[in-house]
Amino acid sequence: MPPYLLGLRLGGRRVLVVGGGRVAQRRVPALLDAGAEVVLVSPRVTPSLEDLAARGRITWRQRPYRSGDCAGAWLVQAVTDDSKVNGDVVAEAEDARIWSVRADDAEASPAWTPASGHAGDATVGVLLGGDPRRAAGIRDAIVDGLRDGALESRHSRRKPVGVALVGGGPGDPGLITVRGRQLLAMADVVVTDRLAPASLLDELAPDVEVIDAAKIPYGRTVAQDRINEYLVEHARRGRFVVRLKGGDPFVFGRGGEEALYCARHGVPVTVVPGITSAVAVPSAAGIPVTHRGVAQEFHVVSAHVPPDHPDSTVDWAALGRAKGTIVLLMAVERMALIAAALMRYGRASDTPVAVIQDGTLPGQRALTATLDTVADAMAADAVRPPAIVVVGDVVDVAREIDMIRADMGRDP
Repeated sequence: MPPYLLGLRLGGRRVLVVGGGRVAQRRVPALLDAGAEVVLVSPRVTPSLEDLAARGRITWRQRPYRSGDCAGAWLVQAVTDDSKVNGDVVAEAEDARIWSVRADDAEASPAWTPASGHAGDATVGVLLGGDPRRAAGIRDAIVDGLRDGALESRHSRRKPVGVALVGGGPGDPGLITVRGRQLLAMADVVVTDRLAPASLLDELAPDVEVIDAAKIPYGRTVAQDRINEYLVEHARRGRFVVRLKGGDPFVFGRGGEEALYCARHGVPVTVVPGITSAVAVPSAAGIPVTHRGVAQEFHVVSAHVPPDHPDSTVDWAALGRAKGTIVLLMAVERMALIAAALMRYGRASDTPVAVIQDGTLPGQRALTATLDTVADAMAADAVRPPAIVVVGDVVDVAREIDMIRADMGRDP
């Protein structure tokens, strides 16, 4: 007969977990997320569970199971690799009329743990006759459908209010966060810029108003004041507004200005962080911005004004003296001046430099040079924005990786 599904509200309630292996490692975090007070009984536990105990997140009784351990529990999980112990735990729980789950024997288990997942405020649980693999596959399909809007219409959801500042990531539409995609699917109005993942706009419902707020380098631009006004105007009409931005809203994205403007006009704001291109684009090109023994720090710099300009707040002298990685945004037109300043203040002329254009997109391309040759190399290669410039020895780490791969790919 089919099981009766029930959502347990475990906040502040004790849950006993007997066993400290891989199954416990999967289940304990979910119990903690539900607010349970977890007591773990096992002579040994995985490193992750030991860390939870050390941080006071769970109570670990470092010993074998004993009769009486179930006392005071609302739910019991028997997840050891010893079938006899699991049977004893479940028998004690049954005698005490406590619901229990036995991981090793679905037929002997009084309760089953569903394959569960979350999409926004929806929690999905799937049971499939004790077959966890098939249940997980169906769970994944449902959750994915909810997250991308395929299983739920925009008008059937609980409508957010105000404005959401959503970071769209470095360009590839697959790199927007799950939360960002959920809110985008619920928008009445989308105010977008040129660095946001444009292909996501094609997935919007036909009645969603899209406002192009692009700031094109050395070309047409929409003033920031007007963008702020768009957000408040539409939100005050009761429309849910998504400000879709490239990268992260608060990393050179003027998200702080937009949040302040909305706050001053009484409009609630939700901020959804995005993957910043300052880290993601070097990664996509195989460049780690930090690397043990090479760089223990990295600096992210907006180079929209050159060194020595009165509007620049960047301490170029400190960057020239520093040993860490420098990641430059908006530097394409000013790279000759930037390279000269860094060398003047102490950076070696042969410091490796990488320039990545259209990072994470199908047209991504990269060049490598040195600090004294990079400006000429960029001009020769006709590099145009958007491009990220990475200065530092970490560029050589990527070169080493590429050489190893090339060597491995050669015929012996």
